[in-house]
Formats: sequence, structure tokens, C-alpha cells
Amino acid sequence: MSTTNGVAPVHVSGTNSPLDHTKAMEILQKDYAGKDGLDAETLVDSKLHGGLTYNDFLILPGYIGFPASEVSLDTPVTKRVSIKTPFLSSPMDTVTEHSMAIHMALLGGLGVIHHNCSPDEQAEMVRKVKRYENGFILDPVVISEGTTVGEVKALREKWGFGGFPVTENGTLRSKLIGIVTNRDIQFHDELDAPVTKVMSTDLETAETGVNLQEANDILRRSKKGKLPIVDSEGNLVALLSRSDLTKNLHFPLASKLPDSKQLIAAAAIGTRPDDKIRLEKLVSAGLDIAILDSSQGNSIYQIQMVEYIKKTYPDLDVVAGNVVTRSQAARLIAAGADGLRIGMGSGSACITQEVMAVGRPQAAAIWNVSQFAARFGVPCIADGGIQNVGHIVKGLALGATTVMMGGLLAGTTESPGQYYVSREGQLVKAYRGMGSIDAMEDKKAAGADLKDAKAANAGTARYFSEGDRLLVAQGVSGSVLDRGSITKFVPYLMAGVQHSLQDIGTKSLAALREDVRTGDVRFELRTVSAQAEGNVHGLHTFDKKLYS
Repeated sequence: MSTTNGVAPVHVSGTNSPLDHTKAMEILQKDYAGKDGLDAETLVDSKLHGGLTYNDFLILPGYIGFPASEVSLDTPVTKRVSIKTPFLSSPMDTVTEHSMAIHMALLGGLGVIHHNCSPDEQAEMVRKVKRYENGFILDPVVISEGTTVGEVKALREKWGFGGFPVTENGTLRSKLIGIVTNRDIQFHDELDAPVTKVMSTDLETAETGVNLQEANDILRRSKKGKLPIVDSEGNLVALLSRSDLTKNLHFPLASKLPDSKQLIAAAAIGTRPDDKIRLEKLVSAGLDIAILDSSQGNSIYQIQMVEYIKKTYPDLDVVAGNVVTRSQAARLIAAGADGLRIGMGSGSACITQEVMAVGRPQAAAIWNVSQFAARFGVPCIADGGIQNVGHIVKGLALGATTVMMGGLLAGTTESPGQYYVSREGQLVKAYRGMGSIDAMEDKKAAGADLKDAKAANAGTARYFSEGDRLLVAQGVSGSVLDRGSITKFVPYLMAGVQHSLQDIGTKSLAALREDVRTGDVRFELRTVSAQAEGNVHGLHTFDKKLYS
């Protein structure tokens, strides 16, 4: 009788048939303790294996009993805010401004707007996110009868849209007399002509009290671009846009607040006193989530800022960090943080671990912090070190509810900056760590005109270098290859995560975290040889095309 590893094959008594499923599972439970591999706690035990990062382990496969399309990626980003996909773009000046933030939100994630700019510039970017997609627009840009065609064209350039209601006083709650649209001014060359010469006066309106569904139905039937909402006296009180109906069809996963239907806006701030002024402007612009941006979040400055935000803006969610240990997390949770950022020195453009000798391998950091934070209901963001779909899944499996990406998104169409051709003839975009000398000096230059000389040093605050005459770099500057638009790249990431969870045998991110906690999802350490085996090898040439 043939054997495998010295174990004879077992058959059902009295037949030559293989064992049925139930009997096989009984033998598995009895002879092999039922489970291969390691549980997560054993995997990341630094006393046994040292500090691990993403490439040091694999997740063992489970049972596939459902299609990948049924996998839910709904996940919390703070105590009160949940999104449909676990993807965040990093608050870096080569990654996230308003275009990235808008498209990340449309695709079910969040873009965190950087603060390497003036408070007014950052507030304007937040305002563009909030105005991009709405239910009822409660503060539309309104113009008067005396506004010229040239002024309307300038407003279109400023706001990114071209439909403006015209009222007698040029304000909300004034009598509506018309609407001017892109179509009205597109080929009108008389820039000094008043809008009354080109505006539409044949308007379809709805009265105050109409609900959003009814208003959408009216707008759909009218075939107009805008639906003004007026009171009983014909005064404008709100506006509804047809473009938002189209966006709802094309972007069903969009990250929106349930009451206003606006996209969720997140932005980064520092922990200096001047950042309180910045925050006030961001909140006025419609900010929903403030991200405290510091390489080392366990500081008196951040604790005081968290306490200030929760007291001054109780409806604003605040994410604190960065942290990599439970003791760091404990102080921020006690101060009132609604979420945590995990990671120190793991980003592709970050050299904190090398220069400062401080940090922690990312897998170990995520597991230890997220398991502690979960006891208090505080979601965690795995920030840094994400290079592919596998890294995303590993971060989520170890307890993070979302992942934050910088370099992976920096080369997309929606990231700031212009493409250029590298020496090798490849299309690239600039990418730099916020601790790079370039980034810190640019921030200083941006603040040089401010009356408060200290504010000129605000860009170095993330690395506690405000008063330093000599800047110590904790990041580098470089470039990344063109990745195309995130409208294709993020759906690829989403599909990849869904297929990975299908292989693991879990139907949602919540189920994944629970199955890891109970030990049902197992892991295996990965040697250097195993890492080589699991990557492309043995080919003379190859083209690594990830999606079409």
C-alpha cells in the first residue's frame, strides 16, 4: 500500500471509496489539531520571530463558498464615520489635493488633503470637495442681475462648475429671476454683457418642503440641469443639480454623509497654536474629519490638540497619530481620539527608522495597536508601506480598518503635479516624503509672508523641527511611474481585496477581523527563499501588467 509521508490513505470501512467530507474533518481535528499555520498573536510575537513586516508572512487559504462580488468592504474610519472601501490617500503634497480627495470619495474611500499650504488654500480645497456632490445645495453660489458674462466665466474657472442662479439681490433668500448655465455663456463673446441677456428664465422649480426623492423626480422629468427650491414668495432657498444624479449612478459607493449627501471631506493639520486658526477655517469650509499629522503622535502637543478639538468642535471627528505602540495609543484614546494612524518609518519615501533609529516594523505595529484600540471601539488606519493588494489585505487582517497609501497613488492622474519623462524615457510624476528637505523648505517658503514668523516654520512641525536652524531630513524626494487614473486603479485594488478575502474564506472585513481574533484565519512565516518563490522568477523577460 502506498503511503504519503509515512501515513497510509484511509478508506471507508467495507468499501474502496475515499472518506466523505465529515469523516475527513473528524480525522483532521483529531490527528492534526484541526489547524495549520500560526494564529496572529503567535505570528507577531517579537520574542519568537522579531518584528515582522508585510513581506515576512502569508495568510493561509480557507474555504471558498461564495463569489468575490459578495465580499463587503464596508469599514469604519472613525468611531462615527464608515466608508464603503478601506482606502485612504495620504496627506502629502504630491498625493492629495482636492482632485484626489474628490475622486477617492467618489470611489468609496477618502482623500486626506495635505497642509503644506496656507490655511486659506487648504480651506478652499475642502470647500471644493463639499461642493462637488450634494443633495440639496443649501449655500449655492448666487449672482445678481448686474453680473457680467465675463464675471460668470471667471466664477466657472474658480468653482469648477458653471450653473448659477440669478436673484434680485444676488443673494440666497432673494427673488429668483433666472439661471445662467455653461450653455448660455459658452459662445457668448460680449464679456461686458449682463447675464440677463443670456440667462434662462423658463425655470422648473420646487417649493420648500419637498424631499430629496421628490425633487430628484421633478429634476429628472424636467430635463433641466438645475432645480431651484423656492419659498411661497419665489425666493431662492436651495438648489439641486442634475450632475449629482449622474454621479449617483456612476459612483454608488461614494463616501457621503447621510444627512447632507455631500462628499466626506478630510484634511490634515498640525499641533501648533496656529493650527487652531487653520482648523477654524477648515471647519467653516465643511470639514468632517481632522487628521492630526505628526510622525510621533505621543506628545503633549497632540494630546492637548485632541482635547481642544473635542471640546470646541464636538461634531468633528479627529484621527490622532502616528503611533506604533499600545502606550502611545492609550494616551491619545484617553484624550478623545476617534481614530488612530499606525506607522512610523514604513513609508516608501520615509527614512525615520534609518535616521532616528526609532519606529517599528509595520505588521507588528498594526497588530499591537489595533488589538488594544479595538477594546475602546477606536478604528485604526495602517499608514505606510503599502506596495500592492497583498499588503493591503495583510494590514486589514492584522486589525486595521483602513489603509493609507502615498506612493501607490502618487503617480495617478488625480495626484498633484505634472508628468514628465525620466532619463529612461518613462512617464513619471514627482513624489516626496513630507519629511524631505524639499517639502520642509517649501513649507517654510510658503509661510514666509505671514506676519507671525513662527508660522513660516509650520511645515517642519510634523517632525518637531519648528525652531531648528538645521533641518534633519526624515524623508526623500523622487519620482513614481504613471499609474493612470484612480478611477481605474482604485477599482482594481477593490477587486483584488475582494478576491483575496474570497481565497481566505471571509465575506467581509468585519468577518476577517473576527476570524483572525478567534484564530480561524491562520498565517505562515515566510523565509527569504519563500519570498523569492512567491514572486516572478525563472523568466527571461516579463511584463507585469496588473489591470486593464
